[in-house]
Amino acid sequence: MNNIRYTKAQDASQAISQIKGSMGNKFIAGGTNIIDLLKYFITTADTLVDINQISEHHAIQQTEGGGVFLGALVTNADTAYHPLIEKRYPLLSKAILAGASPQIRNMATNGGNLLQRTRCYYFYDINTPCNKREPGSGCSAIGGYNRIMAILGTSEVCIAVFPSDMCVALAALEVVVHISGPDGNRTLPFADFHRLPGNTPHIDNNLQPGELITGIALPAKGFEKNYSYLKLRDRNSYAFALVSVATGLELEGDSIKDARIALGGVAHKPWRVKGAEEYLTGKSATRENFATAADIILKGAVPYEYNSFKIGLAKKAIIRNCMMALDPQSQLPGAHPSL
Repeated sequence: MNNIRYTKAQDASQAISQIKGSMGNKFIAGGTNIIDLLKYFITTADTLVDINQISEHHAIQQTEGGGVFLGALVTNADTAYHPLIEKRYPLLSKAILAGASPQIRNMATNGGNLLQRTRCYYFYDINTPCNKREPGSGCSAIGGYNRIMAILGTSEVCIAVFPSDMCVALAALEVVVHISGPDGNRTLPFADFHRLPGNTPHIDNNLQPGELITGIALPAKGFEKNYSYLKLRDRNSYAFALVSVATGLELEGDSIKDARIALGGVAHKPWRVKGAEEYLTGKSATRENFATAADIILKGAVPYEYNSFKIGLAKKAIIRNCMMALDPQSQLPGAHPSL
């Protein structure tokens, strides 16, 4: 049993000051991931700093530019069911509700969702080599049972996938992450927040030591008219995605004015290829054009022994989800679209 000191912070400055000075000090909010990591001895902590008392991080509010700011401590459930999110960012609401279970969504926070770690089986098994858990030890997944692993953006040292559903929608929406730290406040475009494994798979994101996520800024454009989130998984609830797709379309008649497509379950971060979206811009919203865009997105995909099926599955998922985005009513329970 490891002794852990527990303390509470009343504001962001106090929280940051309590973390500063030791890599063994960690923030805790909902605790839905970090408790598991501690319980399975994947990570350790000298001090847990409870940030739930920071009241200003519990709000969802409209911004002057027409967007919406999500406080980092708002729960996933409260975000998904918030009237502003349901009305203006239904893609985000659907993605959140596709993740985890109601009990976990009631506890998990928006900031914590961005920071969750991979669910690779070998990462959680401390008796096996894992470069993500112990840099330089090796990657058991590459030559092991790699059915759920990545096919895009992999490296020779890691093929783990990032598990979040919420973050796939955030990638498509092009949000901005707000951060506070020892050196002050800063913002980071969501595309630059998470990292590919490269030679440092143990570093999941570009937060600096002691930094705290304070919120997520949603842009004014929410693709509320044409959107879809599709999650393909082994069972219909409480399962991580084999492949997921978030699609937002802005249409002028039958022509695509703007397109956003992000994938989950296929890489170390939400996967988005702007070249595919640029290809679709100005073209007709047809199955054939969506298929070409899918090929662009999946170019360079590398299958492993047990996950080669993901390439074909991802292409079909992209096409299907884009077609569903043309008619969001097709996503309602009981609907039977011929997609």
